Amino acid sequence: METRFLDSFVMVAECGSMAEAARRMSITPTALAQRIRALEREFGLPLFTRSGRFVRITEGGARLLARARHFQRELRQLKAATSAEGFPGGLRIGTIRTALTNVMPEWLTALARRYPELDATLEIGASHDLYHQVAAGKLDAALIVEPPFRVPKSFGWHGLRVEPLVLLAPRGKAGADPDALLASEPFLRYDRRTWGGLLADQYLRRRALVPRERFEMDSPDGIAMLVGRGLGISLVPDCYAPGTLPASVVAVPLPGSRLARRLGMLWPAGSPYGRLFESLTGPASASA
Repeated sequence: METRFLDSFVMVAECGSMAEAARRMSITPTALAQRIRALEREFGLPLFTRSGRFVRITEGGARLLARARHFQRELRQLKAATSAEGFPGGLRIGTIRTALTNVMPEWLTALARRYPELDATLEIGASHDLYHQVAAGKLDAALIVEPPFRVPKSFGWHGLRVEPLVLLAPRGKAGADPDALLASEPFLRYDRRTWGGLLADQYLRRRALVPRERFEMDSPDGIAMLVGRGLGISLVPDCYAPGTLPASVVAVPLPGSRLARRLGMLWPAGSPYGRLFESLTGPASASA
């Protein structure tokens, strides 16, 4: 049995789709299906049931999945013990989308310069999803918003960036009182299901404000574009790189507010990459 066949099985199980798994692995759906059939012959049981474009893991497949993930972790640790730099290949890093334009480019540049032989795959997602993927061993680390709870001791955590909550408003309203604008202008809400989006809720509750909501979305860049079109105002973390906001939009500080989104790198405390993450970010914080 080839280990890449098990990797293919795990990818299909996580995607729930042969086509999506094939796309992520850069192989054809036909080649991927052949790998799955080979595993089914090897173990003598069906691993998935198929329904149109999607697949559902069988009971036997679910039992194999837990073992396969454990095998992947063991294999990576074995490679780490024998590689020249002490790290296995195929580093899997998660990141929130907004970090792609501020923190992640600098971090990846440092990674490439210090460990030129190491390759990495980026997975983009929401902080809460990436957190659970690190916990499940699907990702080696993730650049996420600091969770709204104490990071368990089973993780390493290092803060990298602080983004204060600001009011996005049309430039012509830059001198107005933020609370007055929130009480009168249409409100574009940063998705409250995200950890960063919870900050706006906290601010509004503390100020006893009930804005007139127009749209809600998980995209600070999209929100900035809508503010620039005069569709409303918003409360978002100041995640924008210099010069990236539309010329018609201004980020207004919130007097008296200390609310901020904190970004950092999260990784399992026992990770074979622990030394790498500490060398690029600094030692894990005391809370981790």
